[in-house]
Amino acid sequence: MDKIRDETAAARFETAVTGFAPVVGEGARVLVLGSMPGVASLRQVQYYAHPRNAFWPLAARIFGFDPGLAYDERLRALQANGVALWDVLQACERPGSLDADIRGDTLVPNDFQAFLSLHPSIGRICFNGAKAAAMFRRHVLPTLQAPGLDIYELPSTSPAHAAASFEQKLTAWEPALKFPTR
Repeated sequence: MDKIRDETAAARFETAVTGFAPVVGEGARVLVLGSMPGVASLRQVQYYAHPRNAFWPLAARIFGFDPGLAYDERLRALQANGVALWDVLQACERPGSLDADIRGDTLVPNDFQAFLSLHPSIGRICFNGAKAAAMFRRHVLPTLQAPGLDIYELPSTSPAHAAASFEQKLTAWEPALKFPTR
């Protein structure tokens, strides 16, 4: 019995995932939310690190920077354009990278009330995929007091979401990220 208990605890440890701190500059207007970083991102400690993830090529095309820039420079380019990055979840259990594998009974959402209070210039939330939007609506929105936010559910930039082409994703993402200054 102890061996089974030890194996179960070990399996949970291997699937326990903790997200990153938000990347946000002063005056951010748009918050892009994923669900939880995938394995490649967690290993590299970078948002959207999988080489086939379309996020950085999309952002580069929209804002006119080189997608091959060093990670810190890409983050600065986003911040210069008023875009912040974070995830809906602070922690969860998930084997692998697929959102579908996130265990629903382990979700710990980030504190959006505190975050949005610290960053009142954010007027739009863009969800990177349907799962991020669904988790936010279910676990955050019912208690969030932040009236007037524009909310966009965008096609996932994950390589697992091949249903939409790069051009289709660009058509959806460009107007969502280009939020006008107030």
